Amino acid sequence: MSLLYEEMNNLETDVLILGGGPAGTWAAITAAALGVKVILADKGYCGTSGATAAAGTNVWYVEPDPDKREAAIEKREKLGGFLTERFWMNKALDQTYINMHNLAAWGYPFTTDHEGKPYRGGLQGPDYMKLMRKLVHKAGVKILDHSPALELLSDSEGVCGAIGINKKTELPWRIKAKAIIIATGGCAFLSKTLGCNVLTGDGYLMAAEAGAELSGMEFSNAYAFSPIFSSMTKTAFYAWASFYRADGTRIEDFGGQTDRSIVAKTLMNERVYARIDQVTEEMKQWMYKAQPNFFTPFIRKGIDPFTQKFEITLRYEGTVRGTGGIRIVDETCATSVPGLYVAGDAATRELICGSFTGGGSHNATWAMSSGTWAGEAAAKFSQHSKLHKETEVNRLASTPISLNFAKKENTSIGELITAIQKEVLPLNLNWFRREDKLKKSLTNLGKIWSEIKNKDDYPLSQIVRAREIAAMTATARWMYHSALERKETRGMHRREDAPYTNPDQQYRILSGGLDNIWVKPDFTPFPLSL
Repeated sequence: MSLLYEEMNNLETDVLILGGGPAGTWAAITAAALGVKVILADKGYCGTSGATAAAGTNVWYVEPDPDKREAAIEKREKLGGFLTERFWMNKALDQTYINMHNLAAWGYPFTTDHEGKPYRGGLQGPDYMKLMRKLVHKAGVKILDHSPALELLSDSEGVCGAIGINKKTELPWRIKAKAIIIATGGCAFLSKTLGCNVLTGDGYLMAAEAGAELSGMEFSNAYAFSPIFSSMTKTAFYAWASFYRADGTRIEDFGGQTDRSIVAKTLMNERVYARIDQVTEEMKQWMYKAQPNFFTPFIRKGIDPFTQKFEITLRYEGTVRGTGGIRIVDETCATSVPGLYVAGDAATRELICGSFTGGGSHNATWAMSSGTWAGEAAAKFSQHSKLHKETEVNRLASTPISLNFAKKENTSIGELITAIQKEVLPLNLNWFRREDKLKKSLTNLGKIWSEIKNKDDYPLSQIVRAREIAAMTATARWMYHSALERKETRGMHRREDAPYTNPDQQYRILSGGLDNIWVKPDFTPFPLSL
């Protein structure tokens, strides 16, 4: 039995937002302020799910001082392999300055610096997202918690709604909408990194099924330091750490947060330990205040990370800390599909980060700024649109969505997840990339995609996971096809067989397609109108 319209909870809205993290909530608040009806559907519980809600985050907040702005932009241009756009960087800095001051006015409890002035350079995720949920409710937005979207709907004019399911009640829903914002986050491939197990690339898949393109998917191999006994992947403090082999010898020539290759290569062969021992007592107090939950796993284990060595690993965070995502075609965060907008980690972040970013900071800035722009644009689009006729609607899912019971002889959900992770998580495949390894993984991923396409036997309780598997497989294929196309090393994209940056490849790479993946260079300057 398929998911049929007559079985569904049918709703209508002007703007439908998929995802309830920072980008989604900023979009909701902004759109609702323009007087349109807004529904926000979150895979988890809006305010607690996602990477931001689980921990503190820095914010790329720079006061509107020309010299300070210029220094901040120049630094990011170099780190980002000169693929950034100054228009977007200035636009993001301006919007973040406004949004952070709005948060203060709305009651966010900012701390003060050593001079007693409010510190706007960071946010505590739990407090931040608790406030954002409150503001979304206050704005009159209808929130659907535990209600992931499964597929988009379209007609001849563009997208016109979505179908999803409530994971608690197992009741499907359908929402007709004049405009849609995808703010579903990135893809961490169920790698158990902090707050990321709801981030499986769902929005990428739905956008591609609607005909949108992706950009920068080769910049997708972000890994973060983490204690072996924890999912905590906040890595800022490791800039003051020393790293050791199991025999106690120090790993020399560690290049800082932008170059962890020496530690990564060591981890492929032996255990690695860290100790955050390059700090003063004053710095320790600042660290406890800035990221209190960073220390929670150590407290539970009875470890002092400043004086005792602890075993670490590199946990995969994929596009959550990468820069690739759904392509943006103009300054409103529109995609190439009419009525479809994108924000946050679901959108390409190349425009302000180029080929490299870390955790928080620019990511947090991009989420709140792109969410604001997308919310405004989607609201204005909806004011000039009409709800589409039901007879015109097309369902866009490229993989089966069924309520049939699973057949025991077929590959299980768990086996499919393991097969995907086998091609994506290992350092020797994804951190240290090479043409022959990429092609072999793509062959295996192609087989997985074919199996998913022909598999129509998921029980109701596993429909969401089935679509996550499809999204992860598609994401991995876009990643590796793009990585093959970029025959150089730039930012986080490292090619063992092309270890140098090629100035002739200073352009973005687009990708798309489902059964047949395509990639092509994008030489277009951005924005087109300026």
